[in-house]
Amino acid sequence: MAEPFDWGLLEPAGSVGVPAGDDRVLAALVRVEEALAGAWDELDGRAARPGYAALAFDPDAIDRERLTAGARDAGVPVIALVAQLRAQAGAEAERVHRGATSQDIVDSALMLVSRDALSRARDALAAAAAELAARAAASRSTPLLVRTLSQPAEPSTLGAFVGSWLDAVVSALETLDRLDFPVQLGGAVGTGAAFGRLAARSDAPRDLRAALAARLGLTDPGRAWHTERTPELAVADGAALVAAVAGRIGRDLALAARDGVLLPASAGGSSAMPHKKNPVDAVLLTANGLRAPGLLATIHTAALSSDARPAGEWHAEWQAWRGLLRIAVESAEVLAHAVGDLVVADNAGTGVDADADDLAAAGDVADAAVARYRARTAQDRDDREVIP
Repeated sequence: MAEPFDWGLLEPAGSVGVPAGDDRVLAALVRVEEALAGAWDELDGRAARPGYAALAFDPDAIDRERLTAGARDAGVPVIALVAQLRAQAGAEAERVHRGATSQDIVDSALMLVSRDALSRARDALAAAAAELAARAAASRSTPLLVRTLSQPAEPSTLGAFVGSWLDAVVSALETLDRLDFPVQLGGAVGTGAAFGRLAARSDAPRDLRAALAARLGLTDPGRAWHTERTPELAVADGAALVAAVAGRIGRDLALAARDGVLLPASAGGSSAMPHKKNPVDAVLLTANGLRAPGLLATIHTAALSSDARPAGEWHAEWQAWRGLLRIAVESAEVLAHAVGDLVVADNAGTGVDADADDLAAAGDVADAAVARYRARTAQDRDDREVIP
């Protein structure tokens, strides 16, 4: 078995990034091929015949070394994967990958991974928002001298400070809730011509795409987006936004720990200075926020695509795409831990010369952030109740 490239040695929060790991991507690739075969079965009537059996594959039976060797030979893993899936299918091998191209399978699989990873990130952000709302309300009148351009500025309150974090997290939740995760199915050059020829009907591309989307729980975009990469850009932007929001809060947490205002209950140590209690969560959040823009730049650069499939741009997206997903999940889960781990210093607010107007204005800011959060939570609850 090939040695794993990355098992988390230099990725301290890497264990929570598993939803975007190789095993999840492979499982998603296999699932797309199963769903495509099932969509064909619907189209040609096979699924309605007595004794029908859907194709089912075992991802654990895939030979990873053969798969990676095949990926090196072809520049994409799908060709070697299809060969192994056809071997699993035996006499039904012709039902595997009918009319599809590698990009259909990879893009659809990465959308599946994106949907599941960002759902996990959303859950963690929701937990962080709940904690921040409680803290903003509890500290709405706690005086705090805030800084601008690194220097002491004017009085505010800890509640307003935390409320600004809450606003950012709620905005990230709204962004994730607006995301669309479309299926990809266009065949060799995005026209679906092979589907029409194989089915002997002109509406085959449309009906197959709709059936595939339904089977995967993805949306039907009504088109192929092989070189029109706005669906992927939206997902990547959403993941990067999570990292940016969490990273900004992480930087504030680090500075608040430096100033002795907000301290982590569970701090890290130092190999050279045993007296130190480092704000590890804050450091990891900041680091991820700094890493995400480079990955996002790769996605946006690769969107300047060409032809019906470009030579290199599409391939450049893969690791950047799932790298952003990994960072988003890590950041959201570390953030949820960080805000729940905060201890407000006993002397917080001491010596801050805040008058009644300062406290009232800052209290209003905290209240507005909490009200926005509560309205969003109520809307989420209403939305869940109308879903059958």
